[in-house]
Amino acid sequence: MKIVILDGYTLNPGDNPWDEFHKLGETVIYDRSSPDQVVARAGGAEIVAVNKVQITNEILKQLPALKCILVLATGYDCVDLRAAAARNIVVSNVPVYGTESVAEFVFALILELSRHPALHNKSVARGEWSENPDWCYWKKPLVELKGKTIGIIGFGRIGRKVSEIANAFGMEVLANDVSVISAPGYVHFSSENREKIFENSDYITLHCNQTEHNYKFVNAHLLQRMKKSAYFINTSRGGLVEEADLAHALNTEAIAGAAVDVVSVEPISPDNPLLKAKNILITPHISWATLEARTRLMKISVQNLKAYMEGQPQNVVN
Repeated sequence: MKIVILDGYTLNPGDNPWDEFHKLGETVIYDRSSPDQVVARAGGAEIVAVNKVQITNEILKQLPALKCILVLATGYDCVDLRAAAARNIVVSNVPVYGTESVAEFVFALILELSRHPALHNKSVARGEWSENPDWCYWKKPLVELKGKTIGIIGFGRIGRKVSEIANAFGMEVLANDVSVISAPGYVHFSSENREKIFENSDYITLHCNQTEHNYKFVNAHLLQRMKKSAYFINTSRGGLVEEADLAHALNTEAIAGAAVDVVSVEPISPDNPLLKAKNILITPHISWATLEARTRLMKISVQNLKAYMEGQPQNVVN
């Protein structure tokens, strides 16, 4: 059985071996694959594993041997699910592996936006503390999280973990999801519609899959409802946000700031308007990338492969 991994570098840059894949079949691993390389590399493979490489209908037409696509991630928007289903190709993802890592990173961003430790570290390194007449100073307002309201759009596993951490900080939690929300067991929680969340939150964080129904749903209509003192965080998918509208909200100081770990085109395009926006933190899609999370991702991907080979595929999304 031939297994081809088309873009394996981010999962295993050298510290997270593919040994278990090799035990299950003839495995060919590519660190990266450009769109024009996909068909040639995946040709003849029964199983293809991808993270961000796009598997379109046109590509599927040219891969008659393909029977299973393993998505090495939770999000599966890189695969044309309808086209795969029409060809009886199983598509499996890894729904649970980075919950803790992503939720922790959300608060790393929130704390950087609110307390600015990196900004002040750079200030000290420049000698500004040594030259300061006072024993203490701050270059931006410092914001305490206790008593603030966090709005969570998407209340699956990661959204719930974010709410648990927020509750530990003493924050009020507002949540929204496409499904009916089962309320957690703490007092300062309520479910609201998106408009109310954008109007009433001090921090808004996205934790939903990107679909044709929510593409660029964060736009001027919602951003203009935010408090001038509020912050926007996205560690989910860049396509959920109309980036020009977010950049405008930041540059006009309609909102206090933003932090994004994902953008609409990755790697980020040099002309992305967020690169020149004010009061924004941009990180290179790393919220998921702890070794602990990547190890879990590798393990579950192997389990998905074994389940397919045994005729009982799991974590199927099409």
